[in-house]
Amino acid sequence: QVTLEESGGGSVQAGGSLRLSCTFSARGYLRSQYCMGWFRQARLKAREGVAAILTTTTYYADSVKGRFTISQDYTNNTVFLEMNSLIPEDTAIYFCAAARRSSAGCQVWGSVQLIAAWGQGTQVTVSS
Repeated sequence: QVTLEESGGGSVQAGGSLRLSCTFSARGYLRSQYCMGWFRQARLKAREGVAAILTTTTYYADSVKGRFTISQDYTNNTVFLEMNSLIPEDTAIYFCAAARRSSAGCQVWGSVQLIAAWGQGTQVTVSS
């Protein structure tokens, strides 16, 4: 069983920054068997992929390129999402997610059906 524990999030004004963290833990599985990233879901909208560290590349949604940075600390099994120059359109619940390396989920990010595990979600609110 894979567990993803998120921290960070909160409320900021437009132009501000936030940092999200997600720690991976598993019973019977290795961190190296998964790739990790982030989705977000705004009110009344579908869940969308935001950023991920995939097998051969790093993915960013067009809407966050140049503003968000994903990184990982393998020693502590933690993935970070640094969010800068936040805009009101970034307001959403942000979910940490893990996909198995053996699946297409680590080749192309964005399909919720290919995600093996989800974090509980953390609210990010950006006011204008």
